[in-house]
Amino acid sequence: MILPVVAYGHPVLKKVAEEIPVDYPGLKELIGNMWETMYQSDGVGLAAPQVNRSIRLIVIDASAFAEKYPESEHFKKAFLNLRIYKEEGDEFSFNEGCLSFPGLREDILRKPVIYLKYMDENFVEHDERFDGVIARIIQHEYDHIEGIVFVDRIPSLKKMLLKRRLTDISKGNVEVAYKMLFPQIKKRRR
Repeated sequence: MILPVVAYGHPVLKKVAEEIPVDYPGLKELIGNMWETMYQSDGVGLAAPQVNRSIRLIVIDASAFAEKYPESEHFKKAFLNLRIYKEEGDEFSFNEGCLSFPGLREDILRKPVIYLKYMDENFVEHDERFDGVIARIIQHEYDHIEGIVFVDRIPSLKKMLLKRRLTDISKGNVEVAYKMLFPQIKKRRR
C-alpha cells in the first residue's frame, strides 16, 4: 500500500523517533509499504517519520546511483534502531533532494565515512562501516529519525532565501506526482 509522504512543516519531522520493539505490530507490512511508497515516489531512501511513524526505521535502495557509483548497484536494505556512532573524513558537498520537500534540492555538507549500529528486519544486530554515496543516503535518512530535516543543514541566509518555497511546501502549494500529507495550518484568532 502506498502511504502519503509527510510534507515539511509537519511536527513528526521534528521529533526524535522511538526505538522499535521486537513485537512492533505490523512491522513487516510497514516495511513493505515503505518500499512501495519510496519506489512510487522515485526516492532512493525513506524514513518512517516521512510516512508519519515516529520510529527508528529507514529503507534505502541506492541502485539509482549505480551508473556513477558502481558500489551502489545492488544496495538495498532496511535499517531498524540505527545509530551512527562515528563519522570520518573531510565534509564534502552533494546536491540532495527529499520527498518531504518536493521540487527542492540543495547542496549539503556531510562526512564521507560513517560507522553504524543497526538491526535488520529480523532484529539481527549489525555494526558496519559505510562510505561514499551510500553513507550520504544513510545520513540523510538518519537525520529524519533524529528530528532533523535537510534544510536544517544549510546556512541560515540560504534558508531565509528559501522561506517562501518552504512555506508553499508546508501549505501544499506545490505540484507533486505522489501522495502527500500536508501539515494542518492553524488559523489565527482575531
